[in-house]
Amino acid sequence: MNKPKFANRLVRETSPYLLQHAYNPVDWFAWGEEAFEKAKREDKPILISIGYSACHWCHVMEHESFENEETARIMNENFVSIKVDLEERPDVDQIYMTFVQLTTGHGGYPLNVFLTPDKIPFFGGTYFPPAPRYQMPSFPQILTSVAVQSFVKSFDAKNGGFGGAPKFPPPMSLEFLLRYFKRTKNEKALEMVTKTCQKMARGGIYDQLGGGFHRYTVDAIWLVPHFEKMLYDNAQLARIYLHLFQVTKDEFYKRIAVDTLEYVKREMLDAQGGFYTAQDADSEGVEGKFFVWMPEEIKQILGEEDAQIFNFYFDVSEEGNFEEKNILNIKNALSETAEALKISEEKLKEILERSREKLFAEREKRVKPFRDEKVLTAWNGLMLATFAEAAAILESSEYLEIAKRNADFILENLQKDGYLLRTYKDGKAKLNAYLEDYANFADGLIELYQVSGEVKYLKEAKRLADVIIAEFWDADSGGFFFTAGNHEELLIRSKDFYDNATPSGNSVAIDVLLKLSHLLGDDKYERFATMVLRLVSAQIKRYPQAFGRILSALEFYSNPVKEIVIVGENSSELEREVWREYLPNKVLVLAKNPKENAEFIPLLQERKIIDNKPTIYVCENFICQKPVTKIEELKQQLI
Repeated sequence: MNKPKFANRLVRETSPYLLQHAYNPVDWFAWGEEAFEKAKREDKPILISIGYSACHWCHVMEHESFENEETARIMNENFVSIKVDLEERPDVDQIYMTFVQLTTGHGGYPLNVFLTPDKIPFFGGTYFPPAPRYQMPSFPQILTSVAVQSFVKSFDAKNGGFGGAPKFPPPMSLEFLLRYFKRTKNEKALEMVTKTCQKMARGGIYDQLGGGFHRYTVDAIWLVPHFEKMLYDNAQLARIYLHLFQVTKDEFYKRIAVDTLEYVKREMLDAQGGFYTAQDADSEGVEGKFFVWMPEEIKQILGEEDAQIFNFYFDVSEEGNFEEKNILNIKNALSETAEALKISEEKLKEILERSREKLFAEREKRVKPFRDEKVLTAWNGLMLATFAEAAAILESSEYLEIAKRNADFILENLQKDGYLLRTYKDGKAKLNAYLEDYANFADGLIELYQVSGEVKYLKEAKRLADVIIAEFWDADSGGFFFTAGNHEELLIRSKDFYDNATPSGNSVAIDVLLKLSHLLGDDKYERFATMVLRLVSAQIKRYPQAFGRILSALEFYSNPVKEIVIVGENSSELEREVWREYLPNKVLVLAKNPKENAEFIPLLQERKIIDNKPTIYVCENFICQKPVTKIEELKQQLI
């Protein structure tokens, strides 16, 4: 008889049910203080799994999930797992079965419930399959989803955002929550995103006249910002507002995204196509001077009647809200303001719009804050991805041209001997690029390819990904180093996994490699991405808000991906329909002539144009739907 590969604590038990699980790779505990002490000591949630020896679906779940080494690894790194025989401990079963029945409307076995270290249940269900089916999420998805509880705990329900002052925009966390909502339809996740985005867009952190977001606020209510504007903030925030517009169809989010992109186009775009780095907080030696107002000043520009309405809506007062001056912000909704002022919403909109235009024109005469006009490859990659996606979502040929010019500018001016350079200014590019430069720029190129269909951008993304693997991979411990193998030798060669104001190089690299794996049909890229995910999985559980971008990549990795191919003329109605919906788990291939690049992109093989009309092919989980040419048929396939 072969010796079992694994053994856990349950080998010491007498229950036949517990002994059935004694040789799982899961680090099972029996119900008892040892498990609860470990959970408290390591601050881990508890997974309690209850069943009995004759339970058919208990055996099925054991074989599918608890005997699976990858699932067991996720459980062991992120939870304290307890097995309970309901026939021995009906008292324990009764408590947690009641919880599941009350929260889901049904119960049964196996019973799987997540608890705090203090034994309080917060999520539960019965049988979960190893992969999504029967309209049920997979067990690995459930394990991953429990990371969302950290965001719920720290969410500021009144003001949006997470935690207190100072308050920073959290675009990567919001993107993860939006993806989580897309998969689970969890309204709490969507509420956290909408509340935060509404509060930010109405606060002083957002430039109410010129568009774009300041760096952060010193308070918890998004009112008083540190006034500098950074390229990376506006790239990431414009993108989350675009995605929220796709989800909700609310024009408010579209307007914020457009106004932010218009600010970047106006203030941060070099004539050659590069994006500048930042604008300072100070002008004429005073922080925020360019952005603040006095009531009398507004009255002189707008006239008394319009000024009274404008000041009421944008919270302008004699006493001020910032050093006796006023940061424009919106306290009340348009409808509430119209009601208070006894005018129609249409009239109010008209007055506010012309007032904003007049005040913006007057503000342009002021001395502007200093602008840092260097071009950084990593930050340009972030904005490239945003403009490319905006071009598709908003059907803007202008935004697509901006994205293409930016990509071409970087490719032509920030490379040397096939390697990227970090920075460009005054006609000179220099310094070896870092992991974040390669990863963010490759990500931007992939987005640009998916929007434009121009294969040269996908080929460049692949080449950069190959450089990442060849020059940055740690062959001994896994993960990608911050610097390339040909970089100057420093005291240590570090790795970055935590997201800060910008996503970590490793998190974006995971995203890039996973997308390329699907686009190019090459498992090599997924293998490297998977190895990094394994490295950081335990840290994600402890500090989920430091891993927003990786959590989004994990959603992509652990859920079905729609591989969408459109053959025929670009900008078809089919293509526009794909971009109307928020589909984060997709890759998109556009080809006028599918035979042209079929060798490089296997998804194009055997694809044909039907009836001389643009034709779309949708595949998922190695299964392809029939090709369609009509919108209604496509909508059914995108659900």
